[in-house]
Amino acid sequence: MLKVRGLTKRYGGTEVVRGVDLHVRRGECFGLLGPNGAGKTTTLRLLLGLIEPDSGSIELAGIAVPKRARAARMKVGVVPQMDNLDPDFSVRENLLAYGRYFGMARSAIAARVPGLLEFAGLASKADAQIAQLSGGMKRRLTLARALVHDPDILFLDEPTTGLDPQARHLIWQGLRRLLNEGKTIVLTTHFMDEAERLADRLVILDHGRVVAEGAPRALIESHIEPAVVEVFGEGLADWTHARAAGLCQRFETVGETLFCYTDSPDTVIGALKQTPALRYLHRPSNLEDVFLKLTGRDLRD
Repeated sequence: MLKVRGLTKRYGGTEVVRGVDLHVRRGECFGLLGPNGAGKTTTLRLLLGLIEPDSGSIELAGIAVPKRARAARMKVGVVPQMDNLDPDFSVRENLLAYGRYFGMARSAIAARVPGLLEFAGLASKADAQIAQLSGGMKRRLTLARALVHDPDILFLDEPTTGLDPQARHLIWQGLRRLLNEGKTIVLTTHFMDEAERLADRLVILDHGRVVAEGAPRALIESHIEPAVVEVFGEGLADWTHARAAGLCQRFETVGETLFCYTDSPDTVIGALKQTPALRYLHRPSNLEDVFLKLTGRDLRD
């Protein structure tokens, strides 16, 4: 559904996208992850033909981009990072108006609306104004709107940012349903648990380059120790100086917490029990640990 080779984009003297290769298979959820400034937004705009690359090739839904970007976008549904629903229209009218942008007959759109409202859990809100909807309802409506023209592939830009856990889980449920129906999804998110739950494969971008690619579990197994013991409390600095190097395969101190990465967590925990003033959290390693190892813990603006 998406083939990208050697994609580059410069702004002035800065190369924002630096030789990116991507391959997204039909029917999979593909994650595009990276810290702020990594090149994700520019990459998305390139893939949709909204800006032109300096070099490289893009084939979206079998169509060359940007040469035939308009034709390609007819096969694509987009959920933007910020909701851009029309506040002057009702829930139903937003769907009807959006379908017209794709040249659909009014009768064809009307036939799809009930199913889309049901999918979004908004059947009872069909005549509500946008201002009457909660944040979760607006995101679900934006997702339903992206499906009006029955696209082959969906681009979701941080679809659950700002939502409470209940709303996030409803969105996830809807996305799994779409995947089960054979849709293809390209997902950007800052929630590593979201990527780990939904993505079949993903890439991590940093400074415009792909720094890792693979299935979430495979990336965790290949890039990080299997267990993490987070240690905090009074006397942490002394314990770190005396014991951390001998007990942890790798460790990092961030603020008042020591992250001990290890394949022998029981040994670490046994040593910690000899220092009651310290507290700890033992957990399996996850995609966020991989992300932070590869891209660093420094804040990005």
